Amino acid sequence: MSSFIIAAKRTAVAPRGGALSRQELHQLGAPVVQACLAQAGIAPEEVDELIAGNALGAGGNPARLVALAAGLPEAVAGLSIDRQCCGGLDALLLADAMIRSGQTQIVVAGGVESYSRRPLRFRTAPDGGGAQAYDQPPFVPWPDRDPDMAVAADQLAREMNISGGEQMAWAVESHRKALSARDQLTAEIVPVAEAAQDSFARALTPALCARAKTITGTITAANAAVAADAAAFCVVVSEDVAMRLGRFAVRVVGGRTMGDRPELPGLAPVAALNAVLQAHGCAPQTLTVAEIMEAYAVQAIACVQGAGIDPAITNPGGGALARGHPIGASGAILAVRLYRELQARGGHGVAAIAAAGGLGTALLLEA
Repeated sequence: MSSFIIAAKRTAVAPRGGALSRQELHQLGAPVVQACLAQAGIAPEEVDELIAGNALGAGGNPARLVALAAGLPEAVAGLSIDRQCCGGLDALLLADAMIRSGQTQIVVAGGVESYSRRPLRFRTAPDGGGAQAYDQPPFVPWPDRDPDMAVAADQLAREMNISGGEQMAWAVESHRKALSARDQLTAEIVPVAEAAQDSFARALTPALCARAKTITGTITAANAAVAADAAAFCVVVSEDVAMRLGRFAVRVVGGRTMGDRPELPGLAPVAALNAVLQAHGCAPQTLTVAEIMEAYAVQAIACVQGAGIDPAITNPGGGALARGHPIGASGAILAVRLYRELQARGGHGVAAIAAAGGLGTALLLEA
């Protein structure tokens, strides 16, 4: 039994404090869910479940909020998952597993995140003293193996011998492709708060990159993705539903989430990519398109090199360096992009993303 994606939409991606900064999570997600169902020709009462990745919220089951705000039946409980950056893509894998098991027929899956409206984080003191503010939670139990993400990216560059110049070139190309595809990308974007286009892409040049602020080592403001707000969802259905509706469908061939060295999280997608490609007998040379997360340019370069993917087929509409990184929604945005590109190109395509703690998720689709 297979599952199929028959609709995929997203909001624009807006940097933190930008056009989407006043929207609550359900205000970001609900219009996208409604647009997906309209594209699929599915009534809200037909939906069995809604799954949403979310990493920065304060609990409260954002998926339930999105489901209710979108007009889904109260019987749709909503399932929120937090696997950090992998969450939006993992939601698709979970939807696929639920459908393959026969438990469900129609699942809306994706992610929603607001860096702008994220809650402040404080840790209570066991002795009753003052609460301590923190920004990043621990991702592994060992502080010496739980580096700052930028520090980890720079260490990855050193280990893989990826120069600052290579990272700069990747960033410039990401922005160029995003600008070139801007009109094409509007077809997948649901306008929210009058934001109908990704706003961050610019005519980036090596000269501008050279002036970018250094974060650490070879990591700069030009080759690291900015914090952002966005939502993205897909409608995943059983084969019976796909055949009944007779709409364009992309088959979910398979997916994999794997762990790797916590101190080098940018490498984790390589293991997931290799595992899913090998499991389904798909050589990287046969892929028609790949959507690889660009939390950092070095991470994207390392994944492409490690999995043997052709850079020429990677992120044809630009990547997160030219859009921004809305943590729990980023993987779902990759899935939306992959669906749209396969609609145009056909063949097999992959999406892959890394997460803090040494996690990587990969999804293989076929049109």
